Amino acid sequence: MDTLERLVSEARAAFDAAADAAALEQAKARFLGKSGLVTEQLKALGKLTPEEKRERGAAVNRAKAAIEAALEARRDGLRQAALAAQLAAERLDVTLPGRGSTIGGLHPVSRTMERIERLFHSIGFVVADGPEIETDWHNFTALNVPPNHPARSMQDTFFLEGEKDTLLRTHTSPVQVRSMLAHVERHRDADPMPDLRIIAPGRVYRVDSDATHSPMFHQVEGLWVGEGVSFADLKGVVADFLRDFFETDELKLRFRPSFFPFTEPSAEIDVAFMSGALEGRWLEVCGCGMVHPNVLRSGGFDPERYTGFAFGFGPDRLTMLRYGVNDLRLFFEGDLRFLGQFR
Repeated sequence: MDTLERLVSEARAAFDAAADAAALEQAKARFLGKSGLVTEQLKALGKLTPEEKRERGAAVNRAKAAIEAALEARRDGLRQAALAAQLAAERLDVTLPGRGSTIGGLHPVSRTMERIERLFHSIGFVVADGPEIETDWHNFTALNVPPNHPARSMQDTFFLEGEKDTLLRTHTSPVQVRSMLAHVERHRDADPMPDLRIIAPGRVYRVDSDATHSPMFHQVEGLWVGEGVSFADLKGVVADFLRDFFETDELKLRFRPSFFPFTEPSAEIDVAFMSGALEGRWLEVCGCGMVHPNVLRSGGFDPERYTGFAFGFGPDRLTMLRYGVNDLRLFFEGDLRFLGQFR
């Protein structure tokens, strides 16, 4: 076999043996590089006569072209193999079922708020709303909270910078004042005025944060004002609501004397569960009392003629009790693994 034919054969074998682009480039350098075997054949032409040089040079060029063609063929083969491997790795099985779309749901606290509104609506209460940025008068003064009360301090209340009389409301009680004023204005010519029955659900803000408290949380406060409204009415409304909310007639309630500036007398309400994980435990769920005469006056009512009661629930706490959650912060961390349990 001629030297050039053997060289072409060796080059083809070396190229075919190259498993990747790097190995192929090394094989190319062996044959076509500056010190390669084909280059040595070209350099040797200088020792030949002109006639031999033409004949031998043509043969060397044919061999070089054959080797370059083999090189390009192998390069193309490696590219095709790499593409085939990539397509195999990224192949989609169109016969598999699709991932689908996740179905959302209401936040558990929103579920509780809707449940509370629905239950109170069934006994004649309407939902009232008010601003979350309040004046000091509506949030404190009109509710009989004295100027030196700790709740007014910067440590407990979010005051707006540069606005000493403007703050983020600390409870939804200002809605009660606004509702009383609007009710009296609307029924000024009525004698007697019809009863006012509202609940005021919404977000409130205080400087507090731990496993059972959040700087932002929710309240639902209720108010019933009219002629002859008594503490017995308060007990009946709250007891019926709590038994309906927890869906058990075995729920026990107790009223403990307490103090709030806006009610007199005032009470804390505890519940005891008679079955389940909370069996036998007393848990505080509500504050309540008869509306203080000063608050009735701020709302435009004559306290000599009209009486009323007010109460306040924490929907976040009720949600924790209803679903057996022991850390309030879980509701506001946005973890879909946790929230997805309530869909």
